[in-house]
Amino acid sequence: MPAGAVGGDTSLPASKACLSDPGSAQETECFAALADGLHQQGYVVFPNALNPTLAPALYHYIQTLSPAHFVRAGVGRGQQLSHNPFVRSDRICWITGEDLVPSDWLAFCERLRLYLNRELMLGLFSFESHFAHYSPGDFYRRHLDAFKGESNRVVSLVSYLNPDWHPQEGGELVLWRPDGETVRVTPQLGTLVLFMSEEFPHEVRPALRDRYSIAGWFRLNTSTALRPDPPR
Repeated sequence: MPAGAVGGDTSLPASKACLSDPGSAQETECFAALADGLHQQGYVVFPNALNPTLAPALYHYIQTLSPAHFVRAGVGRGQQLSHNPFVRSDRICWITGEDLVPSDWLAFCERLRLYLNRELMLGLFSFESHFAHYSPGDFYRRHLDAFKGESNRVVSLVSYLNPDWHPQEGGELVLWRPDGETVRVTPQLGTLVLFMSEEFPHEVRPALRDRYSIAGWFRLNTSTALRPDPPR
């Protein structure tokens, strides 16, 4: 499992990508590499993690969504949700799985959830995700997806839906490692990033063209008799 280059893309070799059918030995190898990255360093960047049918299908699906499907992204959850254009300026569309392509995506993530639980014993209970659209110049300032001891988000996931993306077009995901060094990820189609939600501050840099991605979270169950979980 390579540690990756500090200050640039850090990733597994593309030859290890999940390039075959769901549940195949090659997908299991992909999941094993993702789990090993989480275990060894708390994050992993994997180019071509989605099979060559699913990644383009997700890109084409998001192109079919009208602007009305997307809402202004906020910060916080439930009654604490607020909108701050100085923190983030993207727009999002929650993935429900009602159509075939989003359903295939959620099935992929469910298989990954089960694998991570089996190998790392994380107790992940559910998964939620949304499409994100960053128009040119949009951003998301440095933030954490979860605060220690206060959130049920355990593992964050980002997948990119941008064919033929060039590094000079911007739009990088920047992760801050515990040692203060940064990891920068180019948002190329099919690249998958996993990291521990409480441990890695991160930001999305502005891009020169429209940028599409999926953000998701594997979560614990904190339901009570008075408050079902998860509330968006």
